[in-house]
Amino acid sequence: MYSPHPKQPGAKPPSPRSIRRACSKELYRTVKRLKLYISPELIKEGEQLYYRKVIGNLIWIYENYSNKKLLCDWWEKEVCSELAELWQVPEKQLAASFRDAFGG
Repeated sequence: MYSPHPKQPGAKPPSPRSIRRACSKELYRTVKRLKLYISPELIKEGEQLYYRKVIGNLIWIYENYSNKKLLCDWWEKEVCSELAELWQVPEKQLAASFRDAFGG
């Protein structure tokens, strides 16, 4: 989830490239905290899944970028279960790792 600098009048939403990079970094930090091996192919698939979910909810995410708890709650509801199934990891462990990595 993209966290831009403080909003200023006329600030633009993030570019698709910056969103993709932010999603990649967040999942990288999450995987590190899981302390499990996940193959690079599965990580790439997870990044694509996460990116699609963020793009689909970009306006809401952009409006709430400063509320990390709310963003983590959204991630758990919308992304966590599919990602846990893809990576074959316990959903609660994945959610806790993401919260720790994201700061929510």
